[in-house]
Amino acid sequence: MGTVESRLPSNRYVAYRAAMANPRADPVTELRERLGRSVRTLLAGDPEPRPMPLLEGDRRFPSTSAVWTVHSDISMLVGGLRALLLQTLHPPTLAGVTQHSTYRTDPLGRLQRTGAFLGVTTFGSRADADQAVAMVRAVHEHVVGTTNDGVPYSATDPHLLAWVHCTEVDSFLRARMRYGVSPLPADMADRYVEEMGEIGAELGVTEPPQNRHDLRIRLQSYRSELAASPDTHETVRFLAFPPLSLAARAPYGVVFAAATSMLPRFARRQLRLPVVPLAEPLAIRPAATLLLRTIGWALGEHPARRAAQPA
Repeated sequence: MGTVESRLPSNRYVAYRAAMANPRADPVTELRERLGRSVRTLLAGDPEPRPMPLLEGDRRFPSTSAVWTVHSDISMLVGGLRALLLQTLHPPTLAGVTQHSTYRTDPLGRLQRTGAFLGVTTFGSRADADQAVAMVRAVHEHVVGTTNDGVPYSATDPHLLAWVHCTEVDSFLRARMRYGVSPLPADMADRYVEEMGEIGAELGVTEPPQNRHDLRIRLQSYRSELAASPDTHETVRFLAFPPLSLAARAPYGVVFAAATSMLPRFARRQLRLPVVPLAEPLAIRPAATLLLRTIGWALGEHPARRAAQPA
């Protein structure tokens, strides 16, 4: 019968020998690695996972904390977008973003910087977390101005900071509870609000909420201040259709739909983002769950989780 090599034409024999000398990973592994690199590039600006050195005894939060459980989950993608949508309804907050940020010209850069801040303050050392907070506070000193209605604002205003803080905490927590890879323990929701309050206080929030009840009351206190303006609708249009690659548009649309469906009804009305009845349970949630599980599979275990495991 002869060997495999003797039965192959010369050109195919060369290819066969090259493949045997440098065997490639199986197709599934290749797909996972390629997808993971693409997602990391989009979200963090780097295709490679960031190394996380062991910081036993020096972490800002321990690996058993509620913030680790919430922020290490891929559902943060939905929560972050929901928070941005809610924040557009607060005129001073929106003015600070539209007048002082580069989200229109560099939307991914802003996303990546926000993710980096959350990563450092959640998973990093206390010293690195303190430095990140100090940097944000320094930037806030220069974010001042007036809204289109002539109302002055400052990013150092505790009232404005509390709105941003509460929308983020509420959104991250709700997304984790709906789309998290595992159920959230019953006592962890209140723990999460309390732990995030530590970071909020360091950023300048006065008396941040300490549990979900306090969080709900604080958010309700802003209802009379919320309004949709032309700037609001322009920003929402940008968030709905950002300048992404063709391959990223469909997955992003699923995440946007998931974030929109989780908004309070009054917010959806003001933002002109209706959700068709039964669309959320029958279409949006299954599609978003499948997408997030696929992204989570591609990325693998969170680097901080791997670093925290005993050797």
